[in-house]
Amino acid sequence: MATSAIVDSTDIEKAEGRQAHTFEKGDVRVSLQAFTFFKDNEYFNKIIEGYTLYGTQLNPQLVYYPIKDLRLEAGVFLWKDFGTPALRQVRPTFRATWTTGKQQIILGNIRAHLHHNYIEPMFNFERVMLNPLEEGIQVRYNGTRLQVDQWVDWQRQQYRYSNFQEEVAGGLTSSYRVSPDGSRWHVAIPFQFTAIHNGGQIDTLDRPLKTVFNEALGLEARYSLAGPDVQAVRFNGYVLGFQDYSFTKGQYPFRNGRGLYLNGTLETRYVDVMVSYWQGSRFISPLGGDLYQSASRTVSNPDFLDPKRKFVMLRLLRDFRISDAAALTARVEPLFDLNARLLDYSFSMYLNFRQEWLLGNVGKRGRVGQ
Repeated sequence: MATSAIVDSTDIEKAEGRQAHTFEKGDVRVSLQAFTFFKDNEYFNKIIEGYTLYGTQLNPQLVYYPIKDLRLEAGVFLWKDFGTPALRQVRPTFRATWTTGKQQIILGNIRAHLHHNYIEPMFNFERVMLNPLEEGIQVRYNGTRLQVDQWVDWQRQQYRYSNFQEEVAGGLTSSYRVSPDGSRWHVAIPFQFTAIHNGGQIDTLDRPLKTVFNEALGLEARYSLAGPDVQAVRFNGYVLGFQDYSFTKGQYPFRNGRGLYLNGTLETRYVDVMVSYWQGSRFISPLGGDLYQSASRTVSNPDFLDPKRKFVMLRLLRDFRISDAAALTARVEPLFDLNARLLDYSFSMYLNFRQEWLLGNVGKRGRVGQ
């Protein structure tokens, strides 16, 4: 929802596309992704309290191309929160990506969180820090007018006699551009969908199944000004839905709900200014941002409900491009709760580094030795 590199994965996708022309069968590469984050939420409302996220994540990987269109990656993911001596996570990573024409099929560690291009009420932005890895299958289509991302994240595997439920999430994002090629207007119709399911039949728990759907349909419009100080103006508007299809009622305070999400953005040379309005009626999104819920996620007020939630948020966003591989992003986001008459705010900074280096080509070396 913003032009900042940490919010929008477009820059990452373009960089990978440029690199793809240099890949050859037999290439062996080493890649490094490094992400350092700081987000301070000064919240004092009853929906989500304030907290700070501060740490760093590293993912070095070895990359191999058995054929030009098949990319295999294997490495290790390291996550260290500042203020504690222990690593929060040490996990192996593996991804197989098969590219055929405009379509990609990804198995293993799928391209997660920001790559899905969800709006925040549907998919929490903070998942990039709190749920950095997704494992499952993903099918992506990147056409000249249509873009589609379909994915399944197998979050928790259940075994016989487990004392917990299996957990799976999935969804779809799509965008169809209706504006003509070469126009200063970019107009698109996006559709987004998420689903979560908790259940299983081989555990020892007497806990009901849980199945929840969310969807969003919208309109996106951007007009390029190409001025020295003001580059573009942008509008994004969405209507959203929530449905609880669990067999057992009462797991959520509401069975269904809806939302309205409106955003206006001015892209300038100095800073991007976005004004957002949220109006949620009995809206719940298990994967969505905390601020947009009608049911509390706090520690101190877990039973609080705001069935007609309304707030206005101002976002000031600045992206500092350090190099082709690195970017520093800063954000300031005050918000005013129209029901509680309360002013909250957050500010954050992110350093994102992504690069890979060619070690050699094992195919060419094999032919030389023959």
